[in-house]
Amino acid sequence: MARKDYYDDPGAPAPNSIVAAASAIVTNEKGEILLHRRTDNDLWALPGGGMEFGESIADTVVREVHEETGLHVTPKYVIAVYSDPKHVFAYTDGEVRQEFSVCVACEIIGGDLKISSESQELSFVDPSDVGNLRMHPRIHARIVDYLQDVRGGLNPTST
Repeated sequence: MARKDYYDDPGAPAPNSIVAAASAIVTNEKGEILLHRRTDNDLWALPGGGMEFGESIADTVVREVHEETGLHVTPKYVIAVYSDPKHVFAYTDGEVRQEFSVCVACEIIGGDLKISSESQELSFVDPSDVGNLRMHPRIHARIVDYLQDVRGGLNPTST
């Protein structure tokens, strides 16, 4: 199913759905950030997706990272909640979702990188190169927020 993202676009369709979702910042030992190029919109993004019945948001992020990348992760801390009503995404089935996503920093605990039906390409990207990729500005904002936390010395797990 194809997807088109809109941000602050007066021509965007009105949302008809809100789905709790999670996205993940997964880094390797070099501090590079795991990104995937989505099959539904051809943009680079963080792994993540919609919450299913019976899941916590932590379960969602663990499942989505594994489904989209092959890696097993453990959630460490919440970076932020993203719920900007100016960001909507329209699917070919008529659903138009308003953004509602919890972004979570995660640690790799196993698995092997593998492309999924949702990912046409996977890459660990140096933070200084993220701005060179075709990416929705709301995904870029999540990475910037994470980097500000890391560079500012924020480590919620160490307090």
